[in-house]
Amino acid sequence: MRRLIFPLVMGFVGLAILLNLGAWQVRRLAWKEVMLAEIASAIAADPAALPAAPETPRDDYLSVNVSGTTTGQELDVLTPGDEGGAAYRIVAGFVTDDGRKIMVELGQIPDTAKGDPRPATALTVTGNLFWPRETDKWTAAPDPANIWYARDVDQMAQALGTEPVLVVARAVSANDLGLTQHPVDTAAIPNNHLNYAITWFLMAAAWAGMTGYLVIKTIRRKE
Repeated sequence: MRRLIFPLVMGFVGLAILLNLGAWQVRRLAWKEVMLAEIASAIAADPAALPAAPETPRDDYLSVNVSGTTTGQELDVLTPGDEGGAAYRIVAGFVTDDGRKIMVELGQIPDTAKGDPRPATALTVTGNLFWPRETDKWTAAPDPANIWYARDVDQMAQALGTEPVLVVARAVSANDLGLTQHPVDTAAIPNNHLNYAITWFLMAAAWAGMTGYLVIKTIRRKE
């Protein structure tokens, strides 16, 4: 029996840890699905007026409607194209009818359309407030040729002289801008908890199998 104590203790302790990790991932999965459902509901909600002082995380994904005029100043943010290759998100300075200066992501253009003129235009934009988290210490600084490699609301606002407020359009009143809207959605929010849970449970099954093998092997040695 003494020879069995060690493999049994290790087996039960290891199995308990792995099962607990798997159960934790199941709980995280339930939490993440609720969160994604809440975000999807906020994105699709009826648009409201732009808050006086929007901020993250309180106003993340808030559906809004803004009317005003683009300033003609734009930032081109490099992004993968819909059909391969490169494309650019167009982030424009925007002056609302009540005089506020904010940013509006109007949509995407193919890389071949970079530099096409888009003069100041009166628009009504329906979209969502968004504070992308795309930058890290490895993100390159914007290129002098107006190529941005990630969206950074604070940095873009400084470049355009606006409030640090970004509305990502899902619809614009003008249809002749040559842009394809890419509304905010939940696709970029990772949800791998089911895969993690399955992995932990499979490891628990393997651990249980190895423990059983060691116990049987120890018993046979005794015999």
